[in-house]
Amino acid sequence: MSDQDEAPDAPDPQDESEDRSPERNAADKRSDKKADKPEKGADRRTQGEGPEPPEPNPFDQAGRNPLGGSGGTGGSGTAHAALQTFAAGKTGRAIGFGADGQYYEGNTFIGQLGIGGGHAMVQGPVPPEELTRLIGVYCEAPDYAEMEKRLRKHGLLVLCGEHHSGRTATALSLLAGVAGDKVTRLDPGVKVHEIEEIQPGYGHLLAIESEDTGWQETEQVNGRTRTRVRRAGLTELHLDGLRSRLVKAGAFGVLVVENGELADRLLRGRYGVVCASPHSEKVLLQHLRVLLADADEGALDEALALAAGQDVTDALGLDELRPGEAARLADHLARRQQAELTHRQLLADCSTFVDVQARTWFAGADRPGTLPEALPTLSAAAFRIAVAVFNGSPYSLTAEAGEQLAWELAVTLDPGTPTGRRLFGTHAEVRPVAARSVLQDGELDLGDAQVPVRVVRFQGQALATAVLREVWHGYHNARGPLVRWLRTLCDDPRPVLWVRASIATGVLCSWDLPYVSGELVVPMASSDSPVQRMSAATALAEAAREPSVQPAVAALLKDWAKSGHEELLTTAVLAHGYGMAAGSVTASLDALAKVAVRAHDDTDSAHDTDILSDASFSVTRLLAGPEPETVVRRLDAWLRDTRRGPATLALLTVIRALRTRTTFLWGLQDMPALEAHAKRMLLSALLETRPELAGRLASLVRRTLATPRAGAATQDALALLMRQAAADTHQLELVRRFLVRLAEERRDRDRLRHLLARLVKDPDEPLDKTAARTMWDAVGEGAEA
Repeated sequence: MSDQDEAPDAPDPQDESEDRSPERNAADKRSDKKADKPEKGADRRTQGEGPEPPEPNPFDQAGRNPLGGSGGTGGSGTAHAALQTFAAGKTGRAIGFGADGQYYEGNTFIGQLGIGGGHAMVQGPVPPEELTRLIGVYCEAPDYAEMEKRLRKHGLLVLCGEHHSGRTATALSLLAGVAGDKVTRLDPGVKVHEIEEIQPGYGHLLAIESEDTGWQETEQVNGRTRTRVRRAGLTELHLDGLRSRLVKAGAFGVLVVENGELADRLLRGRYGVVCASPHSEKVLLQHLRVLLADADEGALDEALALAAGQDVTDALGLDELRPGEAARLADHLARRQQAELTHRQLLADCSTFVDVQARTWFAGADRPGTLPEALPTLSAAAFRIAVAVFNGSPYSLTAEAGEQLAWELAVTLDPGTPTGRRLFGTHAEVRPVAARSVLQDGELDLGDAQVPVRVVRFQGQALATAVLREVWHGYHNARGPLVRWLRTLCDDPRPVLWVRASIATGVLCSWDLPYVSGELVVPMASSDSPVQRMSAATALAEAAREPSVQPAVAALLKDWAKSGHEELLTTAVLAHGYGMAAGSVTASLDALAKVAVRAHDDTDSAHDTDILSDASFSVTRLLAGPEPETVVRRLDAWLRDTRRGPATLALLTVIRALRTRTTFLWGLQDMPALEAHAKRMLLSALLETRPELAGRLASLVRRTLATPRAGAATQDALALLMRQAAADTHQLELVRRFLVRLAEERRDRDRLRHLLARLVKDPDEPLDKTAARTMWDAVGEGAEA
């Protein structure tokens, strides 16, 4: 068997079960089946279990996956994408909403047509002056001429689009074009087949509410009244009936429908058209021209330059503004040019755009409170939350997570009503639009490789944080289903799920540590599931990014380390691997050293081995972090320590650095220098990016090779590094120079040459002879680096 087979490149659950010694199997069985373990210090022979097994050797598990057989620690790409999802968090602002998609910010009235004063209009004639103002700022949507042609021909048109996409403005402009200033709005609560009052010669505008696409029926089931919603909904027959009444009266009608299942169905008929938005820059320019018509020369250009500035675009947090948002931004920019706002106030106003979007999405999403009718809006809300947590992840996994959350929301709203799933509901190409997201081609980082996937991504970097914040802070009763959903995801062995969910949990921890800790983190940290413990550790480390929360996290981990609770101790050890929870890398190394000392004094040798293995994973993760020199100095001190625990921890860490690919050692801080070397073993990546540490790293490896109890495992790990280098000319040169540093004495050279000879003669996977010759020469006496 080759060395590659004996020691895998990275923690891998499948490889864990192969070629294990009886002692290692005994340790794993104890770890995985806690219910069968005896009390610490108990003599197994007194329990009828046969002779006492040999003491487990921690080096048999060198490089062990901390998640055991439950999954992998994933690839750095997954963690990096998850961190970017919530990197654009913004402070919130109190915003009050009115009816008909209009809202108030401060004392400023904002409607779908732009900025103005007055009350939200539900039904009645549109004032001529309002139509005149609309004509002055309206930018024609694409295909506007074709839409006007169809309206004149059929008398009826259905515009399908998103909120703030300019649907209402386009509808009013079309109606004004065919009916002059005789335009009226109908009550959104009226059903199409119930419209009777058609005003001759007028243009009629009706916004279709999604709740009114069907009708309710009640029935008695086991003595209990239940309400069901029959969803025949709006059909072509209803539209034909309305059209005949409009034509008979010489009138026109435009219906406005939000994107979704109803819109998708109407677009396949005679009346439905997609209302594409005009480009936001065009809308912004047009509104600024009107607002700054009396301003000084150059004010328009200054406002446009301000809008294009990085600080403004970052504050907005949106990839593309919708027409209503562009009109709102124009008002802010105009006020800034007129000295009514300071620059700081302008940025604060811009930062509320994503909050307005999130507030619009979730306000009354469960009305009217009966499950059958509320389920479509609950499903849409769940999908938006899922995109917030999994922004940039595969669409299939995000959609499935959204369905799971929708179920949690449904059973919370109505525990007595069975909940199913629509099999052929909203199409995958239409569904992302409801979450202001898009489908794109992307790649999923599996650690060892990338695979092509179809990903779903918000059209704005700040939307994810805004959505999570709106749900968490705005709707207390939504916390329960959200917490249950996240805990389920945090127990999924697939890194693309548990990593995303744990980082989202960490964000919630930073907002409300007492609640999230009690309801989610502590139960996961106490769990038998290694994936949940790793998720709890990741969440606490992420929460510690918030300075006001970090001391509380550090105190919590300190208590867990002293608790004597095996699972809590493991979680604390894993949390220190991120170098953030204790406040510094040095503090985390101190905590891990104390754990190593206590572990060595533990009478339970199997527990000793597991804890040391997990601690070595955390130290190796710190070595891949922003302060490798700090870790190298500490490893050197531990190897000189007369206590066995710290020395063992250092030896295990050196072995991990030799055999673990950098991508599996991701942290919660960006390491741009290591990203290009993610597939290399960590030691090789450090030799490339931190050449000044080469001598000290060589000293650590040389002493580890020379330690009898760790020598065999270290040689196996070094063999993996040699095999990887043999396939890469540049890496081979790095390893050649490193081997020169290792071969200081004759005993070192003999040991390395023996290893090379064994690799070349491997019957299953012999080492390339040309590469072997290069490395052989490097370990010769007098070789130069």
